[in-house]
Amino acid sequence: MEVRTVGVVGLGTMGAGIAQVCVQAGVETVGVEVSAERGGQARGRIDHYLSRGVEKGRLSAEEKDAALSRLSTATDLEALRACDLVIEAVIEELEAKRDVFASLDSLVSPRAILATNTSALSVTEIARSTAHPERVVGMHFFNPAPVLPLVEVVRTELSSSAAYEAAYAFVERIGKKPIRCNDTPGFVVNRILIPLLNDCVRVLDEAGVAPEDLDKAMTAGVNWPIGPCALIDLIGVDVHV
Repeated sequence: MEVRTVGVVGLGTMGAGIAQVCVQAGVETVGVEVSAERGGQARGRIDHYLSRGVEKGRLSAEEKDAALSRLSTATDLEALRACDLVIEAVIEELEAKRDVFASLDSLVSPRAILATNTSALSVTEIARSTAHPERVVGMHFFNPAPVLPLVEVVRTELSSSAAYEAAYAFVERIGKKPIRCNDTPGFVVNRILIPLLNDCVRVLDEAGVAPEDLDKAMTAGVNWPIGPCALIDLIGVDVHV
């Protein structure tokens, strides 16, 4: 299946980052937000990051303008009707995601792929909110999406091979590094990372170490690119918990 147009539902940190990746890869992208103001703010952030790329010589001004021309924003899911792939990136709450998928399921073509960017929720439970769960997959980008190359492409027991392989191929097409995994708690990275970060938090108390010293220990001692406390701050304590 050829993906010509991508929809992104939710243009917060992750959604805007995913949209930026798509437009930079040459894909027509439609982003949906709850208000025109928030959609405009997301477009402004993408413009800002692309402009920084121009300043650093990573892309030309012409490439930046071409990328932005591929992005449109809307406030109604109806704008996604013709999309071949829709990536959901709303708040990390199961019912909110299920509501989005139920609405999309009756709107887009049955051949369109529906993907969730959830980092930990059950893709299967999200898929069960649709009449076509076979076309639902997980597509977990990492923050910041324009920078980190990994995408976990998650398959449920209900996912069709056609939808899954098309999703995997799309991730490769936009220049990311996909890995295949099943729908299990935390998928791959977070299943390893979250318990590790939790242990780091326990060390703060048990070893009587300051957060900045714990970060120094892990960056200077085992060559982590970022310390565990700084990483939790980047993720967001509420999201981590």
